[in-house]
Amino acid sequence: MAGGRPSSFRPEYAEQAAKLAKLGATDIQIADFFEVSEQTINAWKNSFPEFLESLKAGKDEADQRVERSLYRRALGFEHEAVKIFCNKDGEVTEVPYREIVPPDTTACIFWLKNRKRTEWRDRQEHTGEDGGPIQFTVTRAGSKER
Repeated sequence: MAGGRPSSFRPEYAEQAAKLAKLGATDIQIADFFEVSEQTINAWKNSFPEFLESLKAGKDEADQRVERSLYRRALGFEHEAVKIFCNKDGEVTEVPYREIVPPDTTACIFWLKNRKRTEWRDRQEHTGEDGGPIQFTVTRAGSKER
């Protein structure tokens, strides 16, 4: 017979946690929502597979949205927008237009460093004079170099 206090977990928490995770909530924020500790959230993950799977699915969906946004930002994109003007008489005019968001170099670099690590990782190469090997001179303590 297991000891300890009964769990405060309710089956509907799985769906609620998934919705929170889809919105980008962290485990700590989810714990705060349920008014429990992060340790309790971890215990629920271990004890209730449906809770763990719901959290994973919600977090995966949020991650996929971020990945799509990063990808669009790296390539640049266009979208419909509206400019709002107000004249001196207080009359408001809305003018629709198509906004062009240019590619973002930082997003490109981030994407490539993570997706193509071997080709895009930061490398530090050390070479000697004219790109040749580095030359070392060994001296002994107390002696003068020749």
